[in-house]
Amino acid sequence: MATTPTAPPAGAAAPGSRTPRAERAVTATSHTILSIWTVVIVVPLLWTVMSSFKTSREIFASPFALPEQWRWQNYVDAWTTAGIGRYFFNSVVVVAGALVITMLTAAMSAYVLSRFDFPGRSLIRNLILAGLTFPVFLAVVPLFFILQQLGILNTLPGLIVAYSAYAYPFTVFFLLSFFEELPAEIAEAASIDGASEWRTFFQVMLPMARPGMASVAILNVVGLWNQYLLPVVLNSVPANSVLTQGLAAFASQAGYNVNFGALFAAAVMTILPVLVVYVVFQRRLQGSVAAGSLK
Repeated sequence: MATTPTAPPAGAAAPGSRTPRAERAVTATSHTILSIWTVVIVVPLLWTVMSSFKTSREIFASPFALPEQWRWQNYVDAWTTAGIGRYFFNSVVVVAGALVITMLTAAMSAYVLSRFDFPGRSLIRNLILAGLTFPVFLAVVPLFFILQQLGILNTLPGLIVAYSAYAYPFTVFFLLSFFEELPAEIAEAASIDGASEWRTFFQVMLPMARPGMASVAILNVVGLWNQYLLPVVLNSVPANSVLTQGLAAFASQAGYNVNFGALFAAAVMTILPVLVVYVVFQRRLQGSVAAGSLK
C-alpha cells in the first residue's frame, strides 16, 4: 500500500533551504566583510584628498588632521610647475587611442572566433588566449626592438601600439563568451534581409554586446591608465611621458624638498578620470542590462 508523503510541519524549513537564522548569519558576515573592505579602500582615498590641500609641514606634523588652510594652490602647482598637465594630456591620448584600437580589433576577433568555423580557428583562439599567460616584463624587450624598427620608439603612437597589444588578449578572452551567448537567429535574420557581414556585426551584433563592451572597457581603462612598466621601458623622452612616469619623476626630482601637497594633488588628479570613466560606463552597463532583460 503506497503511503502519502506528509507535508513538513508549519514553520519548518524545506529541505535544502536556509533557515532564517542562517540567512541572518550570512547577511551579517557579508555586511561586515564589505564594511571592512570599504574602510580599507575609502580611508586612504580620503586621506590622499585631504593631504592634497596641506603643506608639506602639515602633512608630516599632523597627517590625519584637517588642513589649517585649504590650499588650492597645490593643484595649480602640480598642474603647471610639476608638468602634470602635459603628462595628463599624454595619458589621455595614449589610453584613448589604445582603447579604441583594442576594443575594435578585439570585438571583431571575438565575433569571428565565436561565430565562424574555419581551419585553424582553435589554434588562433588558443594562441590569443596564451597571451594572457605571458608576463608583460618578458615582452618589453621584443616590443622595444619592434617599435625601434618601426621608427615609433619613444613616441606616443609607439605607446598606443604597445598598450593595444598588451590589452588585446584579455579583451578577446572577455568578449568571446558574450558573442557566443548571442542568438544566432538574429544574425541569420539580418543576412536574409540582405545585410552584409560587416553591417550585421556593426549594426546588429555589436550593439547587443554593449554590456560586455562596457565591462571590459572599464577594466582596460583602469589597467592602461595605471600602466608603468611599458612607458618606462618604451618611452624615455620626458616630453612624451605619461602620468605614471610624471608622478615618479616629480616625487624623486627634488629629493627631500619635494612639495608633498602638490604631489598628493597630482595623485588626486590621476585618480579622478578613472572614477569618472567608471561611473559613466557603469551607468551605461546597467542601462544595457536593464534594456536587454525587458526585451
